[in-house]
Amino acid sequence: MAHPKTNDLTRGGITPALLRFAFPMMLGNLLQQVYNIADTLIVGRYIGKEALAAVGSSYTLMTFLNSILLGLCMGSGTMISVYYGKRNQGRMQQGVFLSFLLIGGLTLLLNGAVFLGLDPIMRFLSVPAEVYPMMRSYLWTVFWGIGFIFLYNYFASIQRAVGNSAAALLFLAVSAVGNIFLDILFVLVLGRGVVGAAEATVLAQIFAGIGISVYTAAKFPEFRVQPEYRKWDASVAKELFHLSFLTSVQQSVMNFGILLVQGLVNSFGAVVMAAFAAAVKIDSFAYMPVQDFGNAFSTFVAQNHGAGQGERIKKGIRSAACCTLLFCLVISAGVWIFAENLLLIFIRPEETAVLAAGVQYLRVEGAFYCLIGFLFLFYGYFRAVERPAVSVVLTVISLGTRVGLAYALSAVPQIGVTGIWVSVPIGWFLADAVGIALFSGFPRGSAVRVGHRQAD
Repeated sequence: MAHPKTNDLTRGGITPALLRFAFPMMLGNLLQQVYNIADTLIVGRYIGKEALAAVGSSYTLMTFLNSILLGLCMGSGTMISVYYGKRNQGRMQQGVFLSFLLIGGLTLLLNGAVFLGLDPIMRFLSVPAEVYPMMRSYLWTVFWGIGFIFLYNYFASIQRAVGNSAAALLFLAVSAVGNIFLDILFVLVLGRGVVGAAEATVLAQIFAGIGISVYTAAKFPEFRVQPEYRKWDASVAKELFHLSFLTSVQQSVMNFGILLVQGLVNSFGAVVMAAFAAAVKIDSFAYMPVQDFGNAFSTFVAQNHGAGQGERIKKGIRSAACCTLLFCLVISAGVWIFAENLLLIFIRPEETAVLAAGVQYLRVEGAFYCLIGFLFLFYGYFRAVERPAVSVVLTVISLGTRVGLAYALSAVPQIGVTGIWVSVPIGWFLADAVGIALFSGFPRGSAVRVGHRQAD
């Protein structure tokens, strides 16, 4: 089997290269959503709204935990992209060695912490009594897959760093399909309930994590770290910490805000909890491709930043903005029109109160997907030009607004749960406004505008 082709994004047509690179990432992460969506669909349709609420709320917590690891992996991938753009093979291998050890160690610590803190976490989330036992059982089982989530995200990130976004898609596709069949087997045939859904997810994650690890070791010789690079290097570690830590903060702050909102939603009871659980799946599925396009754009900028291609970055910004706007307008229209039909995938038709709450959420959020689309571009851009702190600032503004307004508005009896929904696009808008101001405020020729750091 031939060595997988890497993509040098510092040359050639910009828009075609971005779309070719982004498409496998989009498809792959849409498939990644299948893990929890399959669980949600099957338990929601065949067990009931309490099971839907339990699995759906677990998704929010798991997304937060995964975001910590994903941010670390994305940060290391950005560093490797920059070294790839500089054609610095030695530093790239040092980055691979140190990032794997450090992020792997943090994964073990995180895994132990969530097992020990499961009950306090669930009390913090205000999980209703009727949902608590099922949600606890689901989480206890699904936590066993955290290490394999790290393996998948880490090796997918370093492959994408050198322009290969297709290999990760293959493993994810197989594991996603396997997850669906295992869900059917464990939940419907063997009657193992929400625990069976969790077991199916973990087995699928094991395949994806181990599979992509073995594949990378076998087919990517540039990532086989030579003995002379298996050592501590303070400068590489400092750069890794700067990019990975702040990217992880940005990702985890974003999802911690959602977790706080989940706790507020839970306080409104099982009906709103179930509606939110189903609607968030559709919401995430709808804008996930543009989030992945932002990550692909980040790799494009990082490679060109490493190569000192400032003018090419500027052209890429215009191309990415146009693609994002067009995609978001189409998706917004589809979600608005088909909101109820989409919710019926997860919710029984007789659950009219759950459907009504879910439709309201989707139509409020779906009308403003272009705002979050541009926000993902800002995140990717500032991370790629080695200014991840700016992404953290934008995330704090977006999520701080969302959480603060959600709690304030939902406390007003005349507004209620609607206040939670409308706080989201307001947060997106404010973060975009600050992102535009920060981007425009950098003087021409600065590092952020054109990527001044040249090859070592």
